[in-house]
Amino acid sequence: MPQTKEQKKSIVDKLGKNIKEQKSMVFVDYQGLKASDIFNLRKKLKEKGCYLMVSKKTLFKIALKKEGLEYEPKNLKGQLGLVFGLEDEISPSKISYQFSKTNDKLKILGGYFEKKFIAFEDVINLASIPSREELLAKVVGSISSPVSGFVNALQGNIRGLVYILSNIKK
Repeated sequence: MPQTKEQKKSIVDKLGKNIKEQKSMVFVDYQGLKASDIFNLRKKLKEKGCYLMVSKKTLFKIALKKEGLEYEPKNLKGQLGLVFGLEDEISPSKISYQFSKTNDKLKILGGYFEKKFIAFEDVINLASIPSREELLAKVVGSISSPVSGFVNALQGNIRGLVYILSNIKK
């Protein structure tokens, strides 16, 4: 059943609001995905403060123009799904990429990051960046490794002394 002008206007308004509030956005083609797969993807996205919105390309283009963004979605083929990241910049690309590796029906088409439209390859590069928690763990590990090495060296000297003293006692 075709949508009325009022329905289309409300969709464009909602898209515009989401485009304004998002930190990053990933364009996906979900054609051929089962409803259960889309439900699972939405569930994973919701856990990380992201969500998937399905849109017609023409309405998406109107919403972009309304927000002052110029983009000609020529490379957006198939059914358009927009993954919005409202809390984190990396999560939409990371979750979309991980899901596309397990389900070949989901295709990443591009995205929007730091007020620029990015290609498929850039979305994949964003997905390969470690999360903030992983980076913090690496920093803490690199800071603590010299200290733990120093402690081990000191313990080695004491251990050697105790070993020598125990041999002398025997």
